[in-house]
Amino acid sequence: MKYIENDLTNKKILITGGAGFIGSNLAFYFQQNHPKAKVTVLDIFRTEATFSNGNLKSFGHFKNLLGFSGEVRQGDINDADVIAKLLEEGYDYIFHEAAISDTTVLDQALMIATNVNAFKSLLDIAIASNAAMIYASSAATYGNAPSPQTVGKEAPENVYGFSKLMMDNIAYEYRERFPKATIVGLRYFNVYGAREYFKNTTASMVLQFGLQILKGNAPRLFEGSDKILRDFIYIEDVIQANVKAMAGASGVYNVGTALPRSFQDIADILQKVLGVDYGNEYIKNPYTAYQTFTQADIQTTAKALGYAPRFSLEEGIAAYIDEIKRITKEELS
Repeated sequence: MKYIENDLTNKKILITGGAGFIGSNLAFYFQQNHPKAKVTVLDIFRTEATFSNGNLKSFGHFKNLLGFSGEVRQGDINDADVIAKLLEEGYDYIFHEAAISDTTVLDQALMIATNVNAFKSLLDIAIASNAAMIYASSAATYGNAPSPQTVGKEAPENVYGFSKLMMDNIAYEYRERFPKATIVGLRYFNVYGAREYFKNTTASMVLQFGLQILKGNAPRLFEGSDKILRDFIYIEDVIQANVKAMAGASGVYNVGTALPRSFQDIADILQKVLGVDYGNEYIKNPYTAYQTFTQADIQTTAKALGYAPRFSLEEGIAAYIDEIKRITKEELS
């Protein structure tokens, strides 16, 4: 679906983290709906390097870009030479999705350098190029703040959420200094959908439960999962918010549905869609700090960006199910 009517012919669009989950979906949105735009994907791409928690340092994967016809470039946003090259080239729109997004990473220095310092460098590029900057913030900025989570009432509980809040603070400062600039931060809630598989264990529970069920197993849930509610949002609605932000008012906005659902709902919907009933396997929740309820306040998002979520959890899972089956068949066989 085409979300804006702007003529993007020959407009230069940069997508950082473009081989990742949301970045690659953005790349294909522009290819399909604005084929005359000049899209450049920048990604560090995955290696075997891991953090101290054992998770990969990068989830960018070439398979997420199979069929993409724009420019693909390997580069690290922490690299001064990479930043200098981007500044020299100039862009009309920058979609900044590159980040350390693993909330369990404990390396604070690397998290701040990658998520905060590099963002400031990219903002400088946007200002110098007169480019609109649309960047990924996160619902992790709220921590256990009361629902509905509202911009301005943050309480991050890990360094990832803190880093995203610091990004938002920098963006506020730049908007004051450059009032004519378009700088939009989007606080994603629990996103699921195509091209998330290479996030491995950090992929959504929609995918993880789906893969468990397609193996013939009961989904494994924490005890009390019927009472653990999150704001799950399908990838197509995240893309909608990003694209509408191109012509929207500067600010920081929540991107969710405002309709929280339980993890039990996910397991039940998946089994219904797949026509099976394996029951459920319940395990103790090992986390002492754990969000039990998230709900995005999207009133300002709707007003400023014209954003309206199109997919319920049932509709999102139905749209995603063929891809989950493909992953089971092609990636896990």
